[in-house]
Amino acid sequence: MSTPKIDVQVISSGVLSDDVLMLGESLMKQWKIPAQQHLALQFGSFRHSVTIVPVPRYAGMRISQTLARRMGIFSGMPLRIRYQSASRTLALGPLIGVLISRDNPVQSEKPFGDITMFCRELTDACRAQGAYVYFFTPNAIGSNLSTAEGWIYTKGWHKMQLPAPDVVNNRLTSRKLENRPIVQQFMREIKNRYGAHVFNEKFLDKAEVFDALKKDPSLQKYLPESHSLQNYTMLKSMCARYGSVFLKPVRGSLGKGIIRLSRIGPDNWQASYATVSGTKRQSFNSLVKLFSTIAGKMKSVRYLIQQGLNLIEIGGRPVDFRALTQKNASGKWVITSIVSRTADSHHFVSNLARGGTLSTVKESVAKSNLPVQFRGDASSRLSRAALDIAKGVDAHIPAHFGELGIDLALDNAGRVWLLEVNSKPSKNDNTPLKEGRIRPSVRMMIQYARYISEF
Repeated sequence: MSTPKIDVQVISSGVLSDDVLMLGESLMKQWKIPAQQHLALQFGSFRHSVTIVPVPRYAGMRISQTLARRMGIFSGMPLRIRYQSASRTLALGPLIGVLISRDNPVQSEKPFGDITMFCRELTDACRAQGAYVYFFTPNAIGSNLSTAEGWIYTKGWHKMQLPAPDVVNNRLTSRKLENRPIVQQFMREIKNRYGAHVFNEKFLDKAEVFDALKKDPSLQKYLPESHSLQNYTMLKSMCARYGSVFLKPVRGSLGKGIIRLSRIGPDNWQASYATVSGTKRQSFNSLVKLFSTIAGKMKSVRYLIQQGLNLIEIGGRPVDFRALTQKNASGKWVITSIVSRTADSHHFVSNLARGGTLSTVKESVAKSNLPVQFRGDASSRLSRAALDIAKGVDAHIPAHFGELGIDLALDNAGRVWLLEVNSKPSKNDNTPLKEGRIRPSVRMMIQYARYISEF
């Protein structure tokens, strides 16, 4: 039975006792909710004993002002309702918490900086689907690990004490924050004590992804040869096999710190560094000298060394593709969007943070140097690869993911390659080009949260 969406009305505490709820009679009959008996009311981690009074010809729920305040609920708020007869529990929800890196209460219009519009979009989408969302930082987690001081939107942004959520979407953008003991304890506690779900619960590093996916024979066709760069022997071996190789920081993002090594003569190599202002180049007359330069960086940065690919180009600028894959309302991986990204003329990486430009797959393939015979099914092959890889990450990496940004490339022979998997896809980078007010990716996230929380 699908969970009904109801409007919650808050009644003065003098009129309605804190341990009594009023509920539409037809809904009580439909869900076989017993009247005038003690039941457990549940909202996220909040638990309270109540009795239910049926109200004829009424489709909503009425609760007292004091109880509403304890739960963080406002009058007129649409929520879903579910009754479990075995445990005699009446649950309201889903209560979704989005864990973000920082907030700035002084900036009342934009308390979350660049993601404030995404947060507003999410609150609108939740209201439409009968879900409740709040936003909180690691500093807002209560010492009892069962509450958080969260931001909600009702005619402006407000901060209040709220129960721990049914579902946490981890949108922390820093590994340092994610690894804080309070964050790890909170995620562990709400899963164990309240049966909550945390998705996108960890960052991925490049070596972990490629090592895990290598074990799946069906995915090997998408994987450029990749190894953790340990020593000169590894560099020499890869450079002997390929005319160019990439060194990628295992924990890098946004194209930061990538080095491309290209053979420019029998023993001559050029290192190209991705910097904010453009590509910096350095030439070496031996691989040993090149390695001695990199060895200094290797003391503080772990690198993945990866086979260089002949990516398709538009006017000499490399093109790649970002697929946003998400779990849907029945927990299955689907493609929400795929966009093409073309590097600007001064860079060899296509990230928007590095000046890359967005277009549709069809448009970029048509403008590119990809041979005509490989163009027709390029989009469907990219989609198939993204889905295969999302399922592979889910199967081979022990963590819960609800959405993944998957960076793919096409080479000049039309073959699809995996470049990177991102477990914290940016809400700007993956935007569909013809976006409506509420993006499909935002709607899908709530549908998945409802699925896992059984609302």
